[in-house]
Amino acid sequence: CSKKQIQSLFEAHNSVKLYPFVVRFKMLESTESAPFKLVLSVPKRNFKKAHDRNRIKRLMKEGIRKNKLILESILKENNNQLILFVIYTAKDEMDYDFILGKTKQLFKHLSHEISINISSNV
Repeated sequence: CSKKQIQSLFEAHNSVKLYPFVVRFKMLESTESAPFKLVLSVPKRNFKKAHDRNRIKRLMKEGIRKNKLILESILKENNNQLILFVIYTAKDEMDYDFILGKTKQLFKHLSHEISINISSNV
């Protein structure tokens, strides 16, 4: 994502919170082939060492890769694109199964929010 898109994302004030994630999102008309753009963030103040932050980001990427079809189906049928900024808010490093399950819950909740947003714009 470009800096302008990230700035507009935080100005939009659309967010979903599901421990250990906070997700900021913004809907766009689809102009590209990718259904969503993604930025992952793990705060340096909670995880001082880079290898800890990188490991959490890797786990988050894997969880998103396995569960992305939940969002892609809704976005493709409505010809929309989504910008996602995912922030990891937990103080401790969670294991793979926990992150995978929470990612699935997060995407289901996010798809519900998107469907509400799409129906209100129609």
